[in-house]
Parts: sequence; structure tokens; C-alpha cells
Amino acid sequence: MSTASNHRTSVSALMGTSVLDAEGRAFGHVREFAVAPLTDSSRVEALVVRLATARRKDKPSLVPIASLERDATGQLKMVVGGTARVMDAGDDFLLLERDLLDQQIIDVHGHKVVRVNDVDMVWETPETGLALRIAEVEVGMRGAARRLLKGLPESAVAGISSRIRAAVIPWDFVDLIDRDPARRVRLKIEQEKLASMHPSDLADILEELAPAEREALFSSLDEEVAAEALEEVDLKTQKRLIESIDSERLAGIIEEMDPGAAADLLSALPEERSDAILEEMGEKERHDVEELLEYEADSAAGLMTSEFVALAGAGTVEDAMVALKAFEGDLDSVTDVFLVDGGGRMEGVVALSRLLLTDRATLLKELSEGHMVSSGLDANSRKVAELFDKYNLRCLPVLDDQKVLVGVVHAENVIAWLRTK
Repeated sequence: MSTASNHRTSVSALMGTSVLDAEGRAFGHVREFAVAPLTDSSRVEALVVRLATARRKDKPSLVPIASLERDATGQLKMVVGGTARVMDAGDDFLLLERDLLDQQIIDVHGHKVVRVNDVDMVWETPETGLALRIAEVEVGMRGAARRLLKGLPESAVAGISSRIRAAVIPWDFVDLIDRDPARRVRLKIEQEKLASMHPSDLADILEELAPAEREALFSSLDEEVAAEALEEVDLKTQKRLIESIDSERLAGIIEEMDPGAAADLLSALPEERSDAILEEMGEKERHDVEELLEYEADSAAGLMTSEFVALAGAGTVEDAMVALKAFEGDLDSVTDVFLVDGGGRMEGVVALSRLLLTDRATLLKELSEGHMVSSGLDANSRKVAELFDKYNLRCLPVLDDQKVLVGVVHAENVIAWLRTK
């Protein structure tokens, strides 16, 4: 029998396909595709076939791909001497239709959660015999259309689906990890790709995932990436993400968060849980957060962060550059350097852009902006938003009753507050 090679197919196209025995008689019909991840996760090891003579209660059979041949018309037939055995309950296979179709996975390039609609495969004929390689995961309408048309001739399905734009994730980007009896299989992407995502994109993915997948993904992140993502999701999702994490690990994540965001989260937790987390945190980080927990959430103090860069006006641009390099907060949020006296009272503000364009020996007080806008601790959030709008602010310094600089509200904090209104 001549064998056609390198023919593309899919799970939906092959489902129900007839299989003949070596003499050309009806043997059975394809019901599943068995992959042995620990042996070769890139190929289907065997077809699960329902025998033509099987009764309702009979178990299906496993037919190794190596025991099959395929002619130019696509007909599958057992080779002479080919083997088949009854599928056992102890068989540890990934079954493509059962375990992959309709599962949610992450499209790392599209920064979104997608659903598996079909799995594309390729018939190959290497020297060792017939092989069925897994090529791509279909996540668009083309795969969905194929499933709707299942049962029609493969050529007809291919003709219709070829008119629909493909949306696929290469199988190489899909990494099978430990099997979970409750979900049969979980999928992940490489951690370095997750870490390189913008926190907002990662937050969107976390919010779209089903609870089990969301928890698995968040638990796999390192503390810094987890903290950045946690800051971007809404409070309801934050609470869901952390509910199964022990206090010690959670303390490590919260230590990496902006103190203001950390305080907002802890204030929404039961007191016993919040206290347990604070107890596990480092002394400095705990002190910063505990100070912010004393303030009303709907106020300038509740919106501010206690992480900012402040220097004496007699310092130089070079001093500011050194301070920025040593800054342990979120450097991306820094737009200004604040000038303070020996008691911490604010005397001026210098835009970061001016520092970058000025000689390193220049005194900071020479660069200070003439007009300073600030807020008291108790100013309500609406008043803070009005100040940002009126003066087109980059950030807003917050002063206590003695005019000491105690925090800074960033535009992103105001935007987040407005989104809740």
C-alpha cells in the first residue's frame, strides 16, 4: 500500500474515522488520541479505537500509530503484524479531545486567555513508519467551525474551514505539566515570558481565567512579578488570588508591593489574616504599611504611597542620580524629586526630565519649579482628583500638619480610584 505523507489533519477531522484491519475488513472507529507526555509530548502515540464488534460496555482499544498505515485517500489500515490492546484504567495518557478541547490556555503573544477549539496534527512518514505529530492548538473560529462540521467528509470540512482566518498557538509553546486528577491536565507558558509581560496584561489574564487556572498561574509567579500583577487586579480578584496562599509567602509578595497598594489590600482582609501577614513581613516594610493602614481609604493619605525620592535643595543633580539608583520603590512611577529641609518639610520639586538635561554639578534648588501644589492628609479623594485635573499634575505631594512630606499620590492612583466610581 502506498502511503501519503505530510498531510495536515486535526482532532475534529479524524474523530470517527474508520480503521480497517490488515485484510481490509472493518476494525473500528477513532474515538480519541493518546499522547504519552513523559515519552514524547509532541506526537500521538496511539489512537483510541472503538471496535466494530464491541458491545456497549466493552472498553476501547489502543492502536499504536506505528501499527497503522495510511493510503493516498486517507484510509487508515492496520499493518500486517500490527498490534492493538484493550485500554486499561491505569494507562497514563493525555487524551487530546477529553483533556485539551475547551480548556483555557494563555496566549503569551496576544496577552489574553483563549479556549482550545481544536488541535492540528500532521501525518508524517519517517523511516521508522507512520507518525502523527501535533502541530498547533486552534484557538480561533476556524477550529470551532471544524467541530460544528464534524461528521462531514474531511475534504468538505477542510474546504469550508480554509476560508476562515487561522488563530493558533504552536505546540512548541505549550508545555504540559503535572496532571491534576480534578482537571486532567493543566497548561502553562514559560515563566520568563510571564515575567516579561506588562503587569496590566498579566492582570487581565488572571481576571479572565477560571478559578483553578487563576490560582495555579498566580502560585507559579515569583514574588516580584506576583506583586506587580496583584497591584493591577481589582480588590475582589486580589482576595481570591491570595486566599489559599500561606501567610509567609504572601508576606513576601506584599513586601514587593507599593506600600499604599499593600495597605489597601490588607485593610480589606479579616483582621486576624491581616495581622498574620504583617507579622511575617520585614520590619521596615511592616512599619510603612502599618502607618498607611491608619488613614481613611477615601483620602489623600489613603491614595498615597510612602515611597518617594527626597533630597536637600543644596544637593546636586549628581546626588539625585545616586539617590534614584538606590531607590528601592517602583522607579517607573517616579516623575519628580522633592526638595526638603532638615525637618522633612517640602521646599521644592524638580521634574525628572530636567535632571536628565542638566549638568551633574547643578544645585537642585536652582531647578526647583516655582509653583508647588500639595495636599493635606485628610483631603478627600475627589479633591485630590480635582487638583490633578486643574493643574495637570504628574504627582501630588501629601503633607502633614507640620508641612512635612509624608507621601505622594501618583496619577495612576487617581485613575484607579476614578474607575471604581
